[in-house]
Amino acid sequence: MTDDRTFSVDDPHAAPNIGGVPYSIERRTFARIPCLVERPSLPICALLVVYHGAGAAKEGKLGVYSPLTAQGVAVIIPDAPLHGERALNQTGLNHREFVWESARRSVAEAEAFFTVLQDEFGPKPNSRLPLFVAGSSMGGYVALTLARKEKRIGGAAALITSGVWEEPSVNAPGVRVFLEAQRPNTHTEGFAPTPLLLLSGDSDPIFPFEQHHAPTATALARAYETAGCPEKFSARVYPGVGHYTSQNMRGDVVTWVTELLGG
Repeated sequence: MTDDRTFSVDDPHAAPNIGGVPYSIERRTFARIPCLVERPSLPICALLVVYHGAGAAKEGKLGVYSPLTAQGVAVIIPDAPLHGERALNQTGLNHREFVWESARRSVAEAEAFFTVLQDEFGPKPNSRLPLFVAGSSMGGYVALTLARKEKRIGGAAALITSGVWEEPSVNAPGVRVFLEAQRPNTHTEGFAPTPLLLLSGDSDPIFPFEQHHAPTATALARAYETAGCPEKFSARVYPGVGHYTSQNMRGDVVTWVTELLGG
């Protein structure tokens, strides 16, 4: 980074920065998973793992959540299984099975992945930093599942996604088992009290609002109400937004993480 050099106050180093606070971009591998890391120049106080969507790669999320680095949050962006540097020919799977197999593998590898991240970024051995996840589209499937399964997570943000998980064309045995065992709208137990943020556009052609966001938000809100912590769940809808992570969505995730950290 830049902390071992002296720079002019009037014309400092042209490093990536947020509001004048520099951060570095690194390519790292953790638990055999290729990642991009946006590392704060400040002491690291928390981790945000960002899961991308189907057909994308880690590079597409670079810079999206970097505003958090100015608060000491390290942003880790992995390539999803079967994507980016991990792409390979997955024969015998149709398109929807391919998407769900990638999500399933992301969930399966998360326990070891998060352990390595804590060991790497923790301020001292056996220390544990607050850890959050955010995922868009296919990555939202991952975020929803990890919110329910992985209790080390301090909060999960699921963007432009769905908890319906009705996939008649998905018949690959392992993937089918994953769908049936983890479908959020029918397996709402276990989410609470993990803070959960569900964000959707009202003009999303992939996940039409009434068929996806509305029933998902209703099911999860009911679960958090039953668990006695309705304030831990929040759902928001963005007018005119289609199937993409909008700037307002990004801003709300940044604010949400900041608030969870007590900022």
